[in-house]
Amino acid sequence: MIAHARNRFALVLVAVFLPLWTSLTYLAMPDSPTPVRLWVTGQRLMPAGNELTAISGALNAVTLITGFMMFAATFAGSGFDRRLAMAGYPWIQLVLAKVAALALSSAAVSAYATAITWLTWSPRQPLLLFTALFCAAMTYGALGVGFGSVLNREVEGMFAIVMTSIIDLALQNPVISSEAENHLIRFLPSYGAMQTSVAAGFSTSVLLRDLAVQLAWFTGATLTGAFVFHRCTRGALPVPSPDVCAHRSCRG
Repeated sequence: MIAHARNRFALVLVAVFLPLWTSLTYLAMPDSPTPVRLWVTGQRLMPAGNELTAISGALNAVTLITGFMMFAATFAGSGFDRRLAMAGYPWIQLVLAKVAALALSSAAVSAYATAITWLTWSPRQPLLLFTALFCAAMTYGALGVGFGSVLNREVEGMFAIVMTSIIDLALQNPVISSEAENHLIRFLPSYGAMQTSVAAGFSTSVLLRDLAVQLAWFTGATLTGAFVFHRCTRGALPVPSPDVCAHRSCRG
């Protein structure tokens, strides 16, 4: 968390980019009704186009910021993680520490994005909208940890996070994809969060199935990131010397 607090660029993104991008996506689009369908329930909605685009903008901002924050913290702290491993800390504790930091930062960014959205228009289920944004942020934060563990340069990680988020959310923007019979979007990382956010904004439905899909994405990204992180720190784990092993055997 201290590393996140020292990341001034990330703080600027949270304070400036998130409200600016969310507001621009709302103001730039017309408010004419746009047909949208919830894939799980089959329910058809007719929300205003600018409100629908604002949801996509909020998701895009949250995923970019959280992914970048976790990538930067992992990339910059790789040497520190190795020293902790050499000092005897189990890698599972290091991973859990990163997950805890990810949860706190994701909750803060998602709450801020929900508040910004509430200032421009009133979603029907703000708590569900926060939950969807939080799950998407957690997923991209876990991806950021994985990128930070395997990529060698900071610009590579930034490009990977930006392109992943752009491709993901551009293809499933509900303004252009809600009526398309394209099953590809169901396999994108933030599909569950997008569907849940739309339901939160314009209906009273709670799409537990889509939330479960998003949690599955987060679980898969977390396990992948933990595996990569373990492989990167495995060489730094201390190996007991034969004398220590023999001493422990005698004590046993």
